[in-house]
Formats: sequence, structure tokens, C-alpha cells
Amino acid sequence: MSYYVYILASGQHGTLYVGVTNSLARRIAQHKAKQIAGFTKRHDVDRLVWWRAYGEVTEAIGFEKRLKRWRREWKVNLIESENPKWGDLYPAMMAP
Repeated sequence: MSYYVYILASGQHGTLYVGVTNSLARRIAQHKAKQIAGFTKRHDVDRLVWWRAYGEVTEAIGFEKRLKRWRREWKVNLIESENPKWGDLYPAMMAP
């Protein structure tokens, strides 16, 4: 089984959210449908801008906790190293 650490944004250089899940497609769909009450719904944060897969849940949770403590600048650098235009990665991930 795979586990995913992901970063959502409200837009380019917008509000960021860091999460972890065992089903990235399902979880992002929930964020986009505003099914999850809380921070992402209140701040309209649903653009998947970065993600990484892990084979062990403990690795994923450990990295998520570290990533949440990172400075914003470091998170922005991480996003822009792989997704410089902050495009939504979800549509490509869901394409057949």
C-alpha cells in the first residue's frame, strides 16, 4: 500500500495546506468537493501542487510532521522545484 504526503494551495503563492493520506485521488476529490470541514474549506484551498508517495505509513506521517514545521519559503522552494507554475496536478493524475 502507498501513503501520500501532499501540499494544496489556494493559488500561486497562496495559502498552503499539508496533509497525508492513503488514497491521494479520493482525498483531493474530497477537498475539491468541499466535503472536509475545516481549514481547506474555509480558505478555499484545493489545488494539488506537490505530492510524494511512501511505502510505509510511519515514513509518510513522519515527513508530513516535519514538512508542517518547515518555513513557508522552504515549502515554496519544494513546490517550485517540481511544479514551477503551481499548476493543479490533480487533473493529470486522474487522466486515463
